[in-house]
Amino acid sequence: MPELPDVVVYLEALNRHVLGETLDKVRMTSPFLLRTVDPPLKEATTRRVVSTRRLGKRLVLGVEGEVFLVIHLMIAGRLRWREAGAKVPGKVGLAAFDFSAGTLLLTEASKKKRASLHVVRGEAALARFDPGGLEPLEAKPASFRETLTRENRTLKRALTDPRIFSGIGNAYSDEILHRARLSPLRLTQKLTAAEIKRLHEATHQTLVWWTDHLRAEVGDGFPEKVTAFRDRMAVHGRFQKPCPDCGSPVQRIRYADRECNYCAKCQNEGRLLADRSLSRLLKKDWPKRLEDLENLYRK
Repeated sequence: MPELPDVVVYLEALNRHVLGETLDKVRMTSPFLLRTVDPPLKEATTRRVVSTRRLGKRLVLGVEGEVFLVIHLMIAGRLRWREAGAKVPGKVGLAAFDFSAGTLLLTEASKKKRASLHVVRGEAALARFDPGGLEPLEAKPASFRETLTRENRTLKRALTDPRIFSGIGNAYSDEILHRARLSPLRLTQKLTAAEIKRLHEATHQTLVWWTDHLRAEVGDGFPEKVTAFRDRMAVHGRFQKPCPDCGSPVQRIRYADRECNYCAKCQNEGRLLADRSLSRLLKKDWPKRLEDLENLYRK
């Protein structure tokens, strides 16, 4: 799922390509995309785009008359900028937003159509799409600490809850926690003041670094390679590959349809976190430390 750095770079590209332009029409090819009926979609057309913004992981295009298009890409949704009148791709295409300068395509490479488009009128209606999480790049140390420790959650859940922090998901939470040298299962209310300070700094540094990196990668163009798995990531999506800092194999915890990646040595003093499915399967044979796992592999 595109997260804060990806969405910010999308937003900047939209500013370059459509801000100030008139949205001539919207071609819908999926009946599952549009989730609202009032105001009708046609009220957003033949109007000039006057604003863009991010609400968590959502992208918002504001057109004249305080009408807003709210786009949530979910896991597999992506935006593409093509020549004017470009055809909507057959299998993955959801919609085309036509401008005189080009066409913004919305695609989703998944059988489960989760991406959504809402059309709303007025700031009050738009505000209902804001989960309310703290903006991590704007958070001062005191507000970060207060927000983080308001409830006793695991760090992984706290960072990825949009009601707590805005725009952070599975990928960048892994990277943040690795940079902060903290276990994803540490409880927020058990952290020391020094650990909270380290987490705050790691959150800011990670998100800024990746935003700058993606911005440089895109240049004056439009993002084409938006993915949760990138070569320069330290741990996310790098199960069993060496940690860039200590060389130990990256570990993972699987839950639901996601996984959490971490370095046992850098983040948990060499202790392995119990993977729910594997630990239940192996029971007493489940290795407790990194060296136990290495010995298991040698057998």
